[in-house]
Amino acid sequence: MTKNLSCKIIEAHLVAGKMLPGEEIAIKIDQTLTQDATGTMAYLQFEAMGVPRAKTEISVSYVDHNTLQTGFENADDHLFLQTIASKHGIYFSRPGNGICHQVHLERFGRPGATLLGSDSHTPTGGGLGMLAIGAGGLDVAVAMGGGPFHLTMPKVINIRLSGKLNPWVSAKDIILEVLRRLSVKGGVGKILEYGGPGVSSLSVPERATITNMGAELGATSSVFPSDEATLAFLRAQGRGDAWQPLAADPEAAYDEVIDIDLSALEPMAAQPHSPDNVARIKDIGQIKVNQVAIGSCTNSSYTDLMRVSSILKGKTVHPDTSLVISPGSRQVFAALAKNGALADLISAGARILETSCGPCIGMGQSPCSAGVSVRTFNRNFEGRSGTADAKVYLASPEVAAASALTGVLTDPRELGLYPEVSQPEQFLTDDSMILPPSPEPDKVEIRRGPNIKPLPVPKPMDDSLELPVLLKTGDNITTDHIMPAGSKILPLRSNIPAISRYVFNSVDPEFAERALASGGGVIVGGLNYGQGSSREHAALAPMYLGVKAVVAKSFARIHRANLINFGILPLTFEDEAAYESLQQGEILQLAGIIQGLQSGGALSVINKTRNQELKLIHNLSPREAAVILAGGLLNYTKQLN
Repeated sequence: MTKNLSCKIIEAHLVAGKMLPGEEIAIKIDQTLTQDATGTMAYLQFEAMGVPRAKTEISVSYVDHNTLQTGFENADDHLFLQTIASKHGIYFSRPGNGICHQVHLERFGRPGATLLGSDSHTPTGGGLGMLAIGAGGLDVAVAMGGGPFHLTMPKVINIRLSGKLNPWVSAKDIILEVLRRLSVKGGVGKILEYGGPGVSSLSVPERATITNMGAELGATSSVFPSDEATLAFLRAQGRGDAWQPLAADPEAAYDEVIDIDLSALEPMAAQPHSPDNVARIKDIGQIKVNQVAIGSCTNSSYTDLMRVSSILKGKTVHPDTSLVISPGSRQVFAALAKNGALADLISAGARILETSCGPCIGMGQSPCSAGVSVRTFNRNFEGRSGTADAKVYLASPEVAAASALTGVLTDPRELGLYPEVSQPEQFLTDDSMILPPSPEPDKVEIRRGPNIKPLPVPKPMDDSLELPVLLKTGDNITTDHIMPAGSKILPLRSNIPAISRYVFNSVDPEFAERALASGGGVIVGGLNYGQGSSREHAALAPMYLGVKAVVAKSFARIHRANLINFGILPLTFEDEAAYESLQQGEILQLAGIIQGLQSGGALSVINKTRNQELKLIHNLSPREAAVILAGGLLNYTKQLN
């Protein structure tokens, strides 16, 4: 039987389950990554398991999110991450070395390997031919401890590329076209596997842009074949020995095929406030642009920034527009400095930021009130920039650079001759900012700052619950809505009692106090509840506030898994009409929970306020039900050991 590439990699790593769409499977994880916004909690969880050394092929702890040090909290967390990595067999990428996905692609990614990361954009590694999956920190901690990663076997969708991109059209336009067609819900339960003759025209950094933003579709992962372009990239990184050829078999079967003619694409942008609100630049029109931000894990590669430099060289940023640029890695930054491109960017009026996530995670560079910001990032959720009424457009580096020069949203084809930029035959490689683990772990003292509080662990699930509806939300609630980021809140990631006070702060500022006063309760959500970031704090902090269940029309994959990991019941409506009738403040009674979860299917719930019965579906596998009943994955894992 012919096989697609995704199934080949899964089959090579399969530990349990049958590879049938919708069935739960478990796969062996070769590599893991964490970043500092999720890493502190992940390593506290790993530490609680009592495993002395990480059991993966390689695990890397990156610092790239919480690099703005306005108090002691972030610096203390960095010391904790460095020392615990040294003690437990984990590599540590120091602040300033770069964004986790860019650096991992450059220095650690390996075709055919599995990568699990506590960041939703971990599928960036699929640009190298990896099966790279984003997950909550607790799942990553279990993988570091040698446990498999459990997931629902995805469907595999073939995105078949033909033709070649025209000048001024880029990889960002390819993934925006996929988002335009499929929406932010269109990838849930699926792997997007790219193939067709058009693939060979795309470099690894271009492929990585596409796989990175597969996260915005809700996809489990995105993957490209490993071919000559992959080999050229790895050789340029001095890692040619990591290469192996990987591709789908001829006539491989897929659950769906989507054809995209690259030559038919034009420059596009995602309009506020969703990555799938996509239109052509020429159709959006020349709106005034207050800010342009170039970088993030999506578009901060050497070739991206060299093209931006070529566009800006000898010119000046429009006087009404601010331009900020974040190189993706120290390698990229150093190369720009060495070849003079950095001087061209500075001379044009760009403000150069450090090699970090920065504005993408709301860590500085917020736009002006009601401002328009054109960003090469991956998300434009309302308020994510740090300015509540800002309008953020997502676009390619070419569109961003052109708009910075003109002060209005600009189709870059108006600039004339397209600057061709090629990947160097040899990148600058300097791994001195990546610290290997200590050969003498017993001598390493773990540094814990006063902001690092004990890990809260949920109690086993009760057999009956009587709970108020604490909040009712609409569709497409993001993890930014549930657990906001930004420079004020991110430093509290290792202090759950403190950060829990900000749960749903942008939606309902009184939510946390209401939850605490009620002794917990239930959240009611619409479609695609929990889309966006992998941040497990969007489950962990509500758990701390006493949330026992979330009832929604549907869930985003990672958030549903995080809810289970922290002992919160993810339930869906048997009849979505029931969603309309449920209101905040009503009391729900759940009885016979243990038997209901063990027998599978539905739970009978009484709305005591209306004296009505609701049918709620849990769709938990036997393992997931056991995790819930144990009070979360940490308790469950300890029981197994």
